[in-house]
Amino acid sequence: MAVRTIVGAAEAANTAGRQSPWVGIPPLHSGLPARLRKTASPPGSCRRGGSREPLTLPPARNRPAHRPATARPPRGTLSAPCYHAASIIGRSKGFAQVAPAASSRCKPCNGDQDDKMPDTPLAFWTVRPGHGELRPAAHRPPADGEVRVRNLFSAVSRGTEALVFRGEVPESEYARMRAPFQEGDFPGPLKYGYIGVGVVEDGRGAVAEALRGRTVFCLHPHQTQYVVPASAVVPLPPGVPPGRAVLAANMETAINACWDGMPAVGDRIAVVGAGVVGTLVAWLCARIPGTAVELIDIDPARAALAAALGLRHRQPMQASAECDLVFHASGHPAGLASALELCAQEARIVELSWYGRQQVALALGGAFHARRLTLRSSQVGGLPPARTPRWDHRRRMELALALLVDPALDALISGDTAFAELPALLRRLSEAPAGALCERIHYPKPAATAATPDPGDAPCTA
Repeated sequence: MAVRTIVGAAEAANTAGRQSPWVGIPPLHSGLPARLRKTASPPGSCRRGGSREPLTLPPARNRPAHRPATARPPRGTLSAPCYHAASIIGRSKGFAQVAPAASSRCKPCNGDQDDKMPDTPLAFWTVRPGHGELRPAAHRPPADGEVRVRNLFSAVSRGTEALVFRGEVPESEYARMRAPFQEGDFPGPLKYGYIGVGVVEDGRGAVAEALRGRTVFCLHPHQTQYVVPASAVVPLPPGVPPGRAVLAANMETAINACWDGMPAVGDRIAVVGAGVVGTLVAWLCARIPGTAVELIDIDPARAALAAALGLRHRQPMQASAECDLVFHASGHPAGLASALELCAQEARIVELSWYGRQQVALALGGAFHARRLTLRSSQVGGLPPARTPRWDHRRRMELALALLVDPALDALISGDTAFAELPALLRRLSEAPAGALCERIHYPKPAATAATPDPGDAPCTA
């Protein structure tokens, strides 16, 4: 079966000889002094990317009755001292000037402190564009119907989180781009993210108590531990290790894209952009009988990724034309232009890229008009109208998690970084993301169990 993936010119710019900058981060302390323990502001409305609803639907911007409102700090100030910070210290030709390291991979943590969970929960905040830090988070017992989750892993959604970190969310999209359990406002300070896999350690109420000890997925920002409604977590199905479950949000996006594109038996399909989402779209389409799928990317290193997933990699000049369906996920306007050139008569182009404030120029005076092509967006925040009578966001997430049972998908995880180093990682990904796929974050364990591996923490093969 031929499978084809296309990646846009953005990858070319990012692969041109740049090293991955890392800045040394001191070990994560085991706790904060009492005088520094302050409570973060309560979460705002819960939405991720566009009109996305969370798995639990509290009234927008309403604080729970059990959590009193606290004054939001002035923009640009901190509500509490932080442990670590990483910022862009200079720019030249649009790229950060930082000291490069020998490897972009996470290094083993120094000493025992990084292996133990701090007494006070910590969360990652973007304080201002290009500057992130770890800050103390609110700490309280769960109320009725809530669970307390200790994070095992989170992951960086490279495209969206890099735009947020750089402060490139358009003001018109501030409300639609709110993430579940986000605190703060764009452009910052704010706590943002929506990929978390952890263990339920406590709960109140029959449903919450039944989840104790279960490993779950939650659309929550990067944080060591947190309290959320029990309905906001989805237990992992058998056979899906926590380390691979961080791909669930990307798989959910790929599922929605396939629903929007409606690939059919026998279709010739091109996927332009071999990032995590594009590769997952190609992987799903290749499982439809009779399809000929190509994964197209300008980075020749993506050929190994495609092969690991049973897909066929092509560079743009090698891509087959006359496609019935083309997905674009490169994040670069040049990739979208390439996608238009691959379409046959009456074909569809599904656009998954989000450009933030970037203006996109597209030539529509050629074959686009004569060939009666259809260009439509796909955004994970909304279900396709034909699905809404039967599907909701929770059912879609359960499907995404179930599809992650295949160990071959571990190839999509390109890095494994300690939570203490997350500020430096976000800076690197926002300025020099070349080669990065899913960048996974691992969290410290409680002091009593730091030396004992979590039985659910099965290592991935990536």
